[in-house]
Amino acid sequence: MIWKFLLTIVVMLGAYLVVRTRWRASGRVWDKAPPGPPLLPAGLVRTIAYALLGLMLAGSGWYLFWQWETGNAVMAVQVVNANTGSVTRYEARRRTIEGRGFRTLDGREIQLADVERMILEPVSAHPLPVGGSGGPEKPGGAQ
Repeated sequence: MIWKFLLTIVVMLGAYLVVRTRWRASGRVWDKAPPGPPLLPAGLVRTIAYALLGLMLAGSGWYLFWQWETGNAVMAVQVVNANTGSVTRYEARRRTIEGRGFRTLDGREIQLADVERMILEPVSAHPLPVGGSGGPEKPGGAQ
């Protein structure tokens, strides 16, 4: 990733040097007109620059916090076997759910078989029984 930034900087620097060389070669003199008064006072420009910098930093910080908070959200994961209809309930953090597998809160790595499907819900919408992550459950609710 750092190479993309470095390449971008090198290209911009190269373009600047080419344009500057062409301007100097053409004999243009930019100092002919006397400078006019500034459009905005320097203090106002500096204040606006610091305000924009602060806004960008605050926005970046908020985005990073939001990503972290979203990834740490606990999800209720139901694994349903399509052949037997049995349902197994687990809890996992959102960031550990990837493709057809996830890691539970107690550290178990779960990989779904081809005949299983995963149902995700926020943990507040579907609390687990007091006994932990539960075991296989029959469709009628009896264990």
